[in-house]
Amino acid sequence: QCSIAAEVITLFFLFHGQVEAQHCVWYGECGDSKIPGKKYNCNYTGPPLPLMPDSYELLTELCPGFDYGNRSLCCDAAQLRTLKGSLQVPLQLLSRCPSCFFNLMNLFCELTCSPDQSQFMNSTKFSAMYNACQDVQLPSTNMKALSILCGKDAKDCNATNWIQYMFSDENGQAPFNIVPIFSDVEVSGYTPMNNKTYACTEGLEDGSGPCSCQDCVNACGPKPVPPSPTPPWTVFGVDAMYFIMWASYSVFLLIFVGVVLGTWCYRKRTIMSEYAPILDSNSPLSLNSDDPIHATCCETLGERFENLLRVLFSCWGSFCVRHPLSVILGCLVLVTAASVGLVYMRITTDPVELWSSPSSQARQEKDYFDEHFGPFYRTTQLIITTPINKTFIYSPYFGGANVPFKAILFNDILHQVLDLQLAIEGLVATDKGQNVTLQDICLAPLAPDNNNCTILSILNYFQNSHSVLDHSVGDEFYVYADYHSHFLYCVSAPASLNDTTLLHDPCLGTFGGPVFPWLALGGYDDTNYNNATALVITFPLKNYLNDSDKLDKVLAWEKEFISFMKNYSNPNLTISFNTERSIEDEINRESNSDISTIVVSYVIMFIYISLSLGHIQSFSRLMVDSKISLGIAGIFIVLASVSSSLGIFSYAGIPLTLIVIEVIPFLVLAVGVDNIFIIVQMYQRDERLPHEELHQQIGRILGDIAPSILLSSFSETLVFFLGKSHTLFFINPTMFILVEHCAVGCVLKENRLDVCWCVKLPERYEVKTDGFLFRFFKKVYAPFILKEWVRPVVVAVFVGMLSFSIAVVNKVEIGLDQKLSMPDDSYVLDYFNNLSEYLHTGAPVYFVVEDGLNYSSLEGQNSVCGGVGCDNNSLVQLVYSASLISNYTTIASNPSSWLDDYFDWVKPQSTCCRYYNTTGAFCNALVVNSSCVPCRPLTPSGKQRPVGEDFMHFLPMFLSDNPNVKCGKGGHAAYATAVDLYPDNTGVGATYFMSYHSILKDSPDFIKALKMARTLANNISQSIDHKVFAYSVFYVFYEQYLTIAHDTALNLGVSLLDIFVVTTVLLGFELWSAVIVTITIAMILVNMFGVMWLWGISLNAVSLVNLVMSCGISVEFCSHIVRAFSISVKKNRVERAEEALAHMGSSVFSGITLTKFGGILILALSKSQIFQVFYFRMYLAIVLLGATHGLIFLPVLLSYLGPSMNKAKVFAANQRNIGTEKERLLGYRANSMGTN
Repeated sequence: QCSIAAEVITLFFLFHGQVEAQHCVWYGECGDSKIPGKKYNCNYTGPPLPLMPDSYELLTELCPGFDYGNRSLCCDAAQLRTLKGSLQVPLQLLSRCPSCFFNLMNLFCELTCSPDQSQFMNSTKFSAMYNACQDVQLPSTNMKALSILCGKDAKDCNATNWIQYMFSDENGQAPFNIVPIFSDVEVSGYTPMNNKTYACTEGLEDGSGPCSCQDCVNACGPKPVPPSPTPPWTVFGVDAMYFIMWASYSVFLLIFVGVVLGTWCYRKRTIMSEYAPILDSNSPLSLNSDDPIHATCCETLGERFENLLRVLFSCWGSFCVRHPLSVILGCLVLVTAASVGLVYMRITTDPVELWSSPSSQARQEKDYFDEHFGPFYRTTQLIITTPINKTFIYSPYFGGANVPFKAILFNDILHQVLDLQLAIEGLVATDKGQNVTLQDICLAPLAPDNNNCTILSILNYFQNSHSVLDHSVGDEFYVYADYHSHFLYCVSAPASLNDTTLLHDPCLGTFGGPVFPWLALGGYDDTNYNNATALVITFPLKNYLNDSDKLDKVLAWEKEFISFMKNYSNPNLTISFNTERSIEDEINRESNSDISTIVVSYVIMFIYISLSLGHIQSFSRLMVDSKISLGIAGIFIVLASVSSSLGIFSYAGIPLTLIVIEVIPFLVLAVGVDNIFIIVQMYQRDERLPHEELHQQIGRILGDIAPSILLSSFSETLVFFLGKSHTLFFINPTMFILVEHCAVGCVLKENRLDVCWCVKLPERYEVKTDGFLFRFFKKVYAPFILKEWVRPVVVAVFVGMLSFSIAVVNKVEIGLDQKLSMPDDSYVLDYFNNLSEYLHTGAPVYFVVEDGLNYSSLEGQNSVCGGVGCDNNSLVQLVYSASLISNYTTIASNPSSWLDDYFDWVKPQSTCCRYYNTTGAFCNALVVNSSCVPCRPLTPSGKQRPVGEDFMHFLPMFLSDNPNVKCGKGGHAAYATAVDLYPDNTGVGATYFMSYHSILKDSPDFIKALKMARTLANNISQSIDHKVFAYSVFYVFYEQYLTIAHDTALNLGVSLLDIFVVTTVLLGFELWSAVIVTITIAMILVNMFGVMWLWGISLNAVSLVNLVMSCGISVEFCSHIVRAFSISVKKNRVERAEEALAHMGSSVFSGITLTKFGGILILALSKSQIFQVFYFRMYLAIVLLGATHGLIFLPVLLSYLGPSMNKAKVFAANQRNIGTEKERLLGYRANSMGTN
């Protein structure tokens, strides 16, 4: 007897031997093969025999070419039934390309039943058959069908080794080896088989069309070519921005130096006063006169508005002094009422809530996906490497090149990893008194038929079993097959149920699905998985959208897993790990760990405030001149302000974040303390007028300085508000500041001890002198900065800084390195690093077809599917085309298409779709029951795609069918969640088609992936005239970067406009002063971009908020000096700038710069990398740039281009200052007396 049994993927071929022509070589079946379940064909060398009539229909179905005459063949009905069973899996895998399957089936028929089978011994048409089949896809796995049918990866398969593999009994299906002889000439009397074959670009005689482009490369047009990358913008080989700004700066310097030198020569020649050509037209005498008739209407309006503010604040200050208890009590009531809102406070730690807006496109698409398909599963993942640096060379026993295996794939290492994996599977957590195991929360795609958890690990190639891992076949001399050979087979055919080595172990995971090597291995090159240096083990867990009880169980198990891994130790394994809750947990821990940093920052600022606000004149007056009580009050003011602000937002139902709670107190302290300094220092320099009471003095001081404080505070508040950041409320802090300073004024005047107010010292101890910092600015710093030779240098340096910053603005990186969100001692950092180093695949991407497409119609099907007859611009085809240029599109693979697999599953030739003719219920392919009948008849119409009611009738069966050895197309595992059926299965709603992104390692990669996926989805939507969007889990985090540049320009532009408008109004409608302030702040902002580029700070939501904050905070560095300049009565701009810098510079330096500087330095000690990068670095840059521009550049700019004196304001100021201490300090009383 001889036999060649066909099962699953086995082709029939004639054994080598001389047989007479026109005779059979076998007929019928007899005897069992050594391969279980296989039958031998009976040896028969007689003529072909007529087929029994009851088998005609089966012959027509399988081999219509033999359906003629009396049907005399070399096979009987039993062989035809065996042939049909053998063709089931090839049918399911290859029939999506009709010509491919026809060629294969024709070969089966010729070798099984041909009456001329004795005349040939080999085939010259194998190459044509291979060419027709080589590109056929498996939609559910994104693999090629030959990866399963050829015993190796499809890229290594060819016509010769494909046939050799199928004729070898090593495949576990053929009962014995067959040695094919490939020749195109007659050999030993045998004629080469010369059957008709069809190319994949040809249609069949039965009307079947050519294969689709996805399954036949030759059917495609030219391969898509990505657009050429935009060349860098250069001028003479130099970056264009560098060249332009360098040239612009050079031209500016030439013009500026020329103007300065020309003006200096002209002034020397004509012996004129400094900068006479640009002096004000009004002389000091006219300005100091009592006649304001020369003031313009605008100047008068500005003076009256400012006077109104002065009167209002003077009255308010006087009222506070006279009724301190009432004001304090009123403020306490307001603070208490606002703070009660804290009972409604909600703190958000969910990264999705933190980084995406509910109204954003990505967030809405995520919500749509979650609603229709359920939330994306939660991921628990380990990346395992080994410190062992060795390589084992594996030599296959049956020949072939030596294969190196890295240490992570050593047998003993794999056993240790398996022990770890099994220990994780056995973890038991506790939630609300109930035990929670992995089995309770894992993703089990084939449940309830198969409840094994999905574990994406190469150990699933060995069924997660130590014994299978050690399984080997050999003798005392040689090992023929072991885990090496099994591994090499499984990485090429992960969906195989038989590795075809002597082991014959399955590769399919215990959960019923394949484990793709690019998901479970890392650190390899190309597809040489044996060179892997890392193992990746992934546990997909269930996720719940609106079921907190079930979600709590998952969270409890993840917490137990984290605890277990932190305590796990193995000297041979280096493990990094992550869970879905890890990032949120680490953010919470980060916030808690930074409390000490915040407290230290507050203590330092408190000490500085207490010492700096005091004007200690001698050791004996230490307790009088210190301001400990004022420092305590300042801290209390900050806490009250923060409490009120958070309470108000809690009333409004706005959730807060831990970062905001930490940053707002610092920001309020930094912003509010400067007001304390300015008011106190103004009080310290002031002398009470004769017959002036304390409340009048405080009111007068407040009236002079409060408009400037209002300008800076209101500008900051408006900028923060319009910048969509939490508004800092300054109403309560201002009230407390006024009340406190009223009390301080009383204490100072009455010589009472600080803190112990009841103790009063004798009057003789009170001596008033100017402070050191004030004297330094007045006598040394201001005159030096405004020297004739210093000012041009200052302008050149600052314009140079501006030019450099403009040149690098477009080079600031966009995005946020996810590692920065973690504390510097977080275990997640190791995971992120290993993810970037070892990961070899990107995140899955889903192309979601929204509800409304009619899948029951041919038009709707053709617009989506990727098989025969589908549109060339269908969804599947467009995604496939994009995958051909993955380096550009970031789409790495073909999409998994439930629709194409459904069409293959429902074909009447297949045994997949069957139902009980008694009940109509679905009948699985494994069921042996005579009442199970095919879903569709074997007629021309039955062979067509199902439409209308037929489509919906069988679709639920497909989605519930588990794949098995007889039907690998069942859709339960791959597509159970991909199709959202209407209630009662009346129609198809939203569906998705899944692919993968290419490897994404940093923010630019993720941003590009999002952008390209959306572009592709938009193209698909236009092509099929239906809404399609792309979704992946990371889109909600990276969407902001698509518009971050526009948002930055818009927010900063609006902020500068706000500052210009507010400054114009509150400076008494002095338009030019507002322009100078706005220009200076704009320079600070541009220089901030320069610092960001130099210091490696990327542009994202955090840095954008900081830029908006810098815009507001910069007002403080500029507004006080500009206002002092505008009311100065010195004779020219240089002297007015010197006076403004001398009198307000010390307050700006001590009250604004140093208060912020001390607290900022402490942030460098934070464990939070976000604090270090985006708060310490950026806040430090804000303060340094603001101080240098406000105290160096702005006075110089005012000395050149400052606004002319407002005559109405000067006249009013002269009248107010006559006889006051300010008149003595300013040194113009003599001039005033002279003019009178």
